[in-house]
Amino acid sequence: MELYDSEEQQVEAIKDWWKENGKAVILGGVIGLGGLFGWQYYQDSVTAAKEEASRNYSQAIERLTANGTEEASYVQSFISEHKDSGYAVLAALQLAKAQVEAGQLDTALEQLNWAQTNSSDETLAPLIIFRKARLLAQQGELDSALAEIASVKAENWTGRVAELKGDLLLRQGDKDGAYSAYTEAQQAKDASQALQMKLDDLAR
Repeated sequence: MELYDSEEQQVEAIKDWWKENGKAVILGGVIGLGGLFGWQYYQDSVTAAKEEASRNYSQAIERLTANGTEEASYVQSFISEHKDSGYAVLAALQLAKAQVEAGQLDTALEQLNWAQTNSSDETLAPLIIFRKARLLAQQGELDSALAEIASVKAENWTGRVAELKGDLLLRQGDKDGAYSAYTEAQQAKDASQALQMKLDDLAR
């Protein structure tokens, strides 16, 4: 670091440095502050959008719960408007449930397919696949249903998946396969209380 002989030299050096670099310093400060305020504005916008999506989701589900599939077009509009948010996937799942209850299996399957394609939430993936498998089973597509649940690898779904596999195999006439699947399900943490009854029925 250069040493100066006097305060006057230091002052002159500072003036010279400022002449050369002052604009860059000011510009850098302006850009820095602009970036800070811009980021804050962006964060506030994101938060506001999430809050609005949450309110709209609640309203859509309230209408769906009250009026069933009569509100399908309203819920579908919400899904389209918020297709990049997790709320759209949740709305699609709720709409699919209402459509199944109304016997509209094909449109319900479309909702589940959309939810599966557009969800990035790993915790939701097994639920979507499980519901798809049950819906396919209702439509008589047992092989497709078995193929769907085979893709579920989450540990906390082991029991439910194995039990559904047993149900599907039993419907196909494979009693040995069903018994094996029920036995596997019974050993899982999420085993249902109905498993023992199913095993007893097969053992007779």
